[in-house]
Amino acid sequence: MTKDGPKNTPPAGEEEKKPLIEYPSVYTFKVMGRQEHGFLDHVRALFRKLMGAEISPDSIREQPSSKGKYVSLSVSVYLLSEEHRRTIYAELHRDERVIYYL
Repeated sequence: MTKDGPKNTPPAGEEEKKPLIEYPSVYTFKVMGRQEHGFLDHVRALFRKLMGAEISPDSIREQPSSKGKYVSLSVSVYLLSEEHRRTIYAELHRDERVIYYL
């Protein structure tokens, strides 16, 4: 008889880490920019390019700031991998019209 406990169990505090996002998955990006003519269309075109398909109007929600100077867009898309998610974030980072993204 041993006191080791069950075999193949990681030591306390070293539990197997599960990925935070399991793919494929619907993921929502928040994209913020100036409330200028065409910002929504610009973001739609950017996601069309990145996803390789048209983005449904139902997939984008628009929320203007209280003073109307900025707009926040919630864009929900179907992702197949973490690599794809990171690629989209990299493109959002490079886009000059995007002020902030989550």
